[in-house]
Amino acid sequence: MVQFTLPKNSRVHKGKEWNPPPEDAEEGRFREYRIYRYDPETGDNPRLDTYWVDSTDCGPMVLDALIWIKNNVDPTLTFRRSCREGVCGSCSMNIGGTNTLACTKYAADAPETVAIYPLPHMPVIKDLVPDFTHFYAQHRAIEPWLKTDTPTPQKEWRQSREDRNKLDGLYECILCACCSTACPSYWWNGDRYLGPAILLQADRWIEDSRDERTGERLDDLEDPFRLYRCHTILNCTKACPKGLNPAAAIASLKRQLVQRGE
Repeated sequence: MVQFTLPKNSRVHKGKEWNPPPEDAEEGRFREYRIYRYDPETGDNPRLDTYWVDSTDCGPMVLDALIWIKNNVDPTLTFRRSCREGVCGSCSMNIGGTNTLACTKYAADAPETVAIYPLPHMPVIKDLVPDFTHFYAQHRAIEPWLKTDTPTPQKEWRQSREDRNKLDGLYECILCACCSTACPSYWWNGDRYLGPAILLQADRWIEDSRDERTGERLDDLEDPFRLYRCHTILNCTKACPKGLNPAAAIASLKRQLVQRGE
């Protein structure tokens, strides 16, 4: 029989119940949140701590609830946040089993008991903060900037409206990693497979009419793992909080490689 050994500190234990509501509390006033807690400095296993958020004193988003908990109950709770408008991607996490942004996720749309974990299959720095080092290194590997051979114009690189429209659905990516961390292929081969977010970014520069290194960019992607580990599972498209379609971008890259070889 095959036996699997879980990595050290991978089992999540039941944690502390911080602020149970009073017995005479108004029904529906307090919302239960179960939040993943992990501090590598202690050497302890991760745990799920339970908090109750007063809905009459808190904003409507899950991020509002996290801030309320940090300000009123447990100042040690650690998470990323910045813009609160779904623009920066800092507060990406797994809420109710779905990768999304805490700042754009209505608490009312989450399950009655809200379970919050860091993005799956990424190293955890602390609590809800994943380590993006590898993800950002992959992004840099595709050289996400305009590459040209002709002399730089005095003002700007001109582009027709039609060519500019080709970038719609690509440039809006905020690199929150919700799509990549929802992809089983990225879980299994994340060391070599670039993943949906980075491949969507790669397609954004290949589609840009101002870029003059399209062939070179396609050469870099023609690899059994960097691109072709995508098996069209489509978790990426379902997970994207911006409504983008990374699967379509990956299909476009594969199509361009095929057409180039004909």
